[in-house]
Amino acid sequence: MTSAKFHNTFRQYHRWLGFFLAGIMAVYATSGILLIFRSTDLLKYEYTTVHELAAELSPQALQKELHLKGYKFQRENETEIRFNYGVYQKATGQAEVTKQDYPLVLRKLVSLHKATTNSPLFVLNITFGVVLLFFVVSAFLMFMPKAKLFKNGLKIASAGFLFALLVVVFGS
Repeated sequence: MTSAKFHNTFRQYHRWLGFFLAGIMAVYATSGILLIFRSTDLLKYEYTTVHELAAELSPQALQKELHLKGYKFQRENETEIRFNYGVYQKATGQAEVTKQDYPLVLRKLVSLHKATTNSPLFVLNITFGVVLLFFVVSAFLMFMPKAKLFKNGLKIASAGFLFALLVVVFGS
């Protein structure tokens, strides 16, 4: 049988980790909202870069050289190739590319959600996930299992779990 001291200890850990997570969650929430609008121009600025490439490239070779996500060939004539991000001059090999991106700080926030094991950010992501899981478990360990609040908490948590599961399964 669990003691009141055990539950109070988890309350204390839950409270302090909750304060710590509040800061991390603010960062993740902001970056998550930004990611929702990533296919729009929201908060993005336009910039142009010039690339010096080999002359007389084909549209397919140009795509390989530029490494542009979402590259779409539009048209070609004797002097240039036009694509969705700009224009390539066949004679000089010069490609002018115009794209949109977030300012540096927002770009870093967005990269937080895209971190893989190749990125130092993955440590923050794993830490955040582990602490969130602790948070989930400790929320229930704060109350005595026979308490009405505990039982109602399980019902509400189950409803939240089912809601998230339904949105994921049927929303995508």
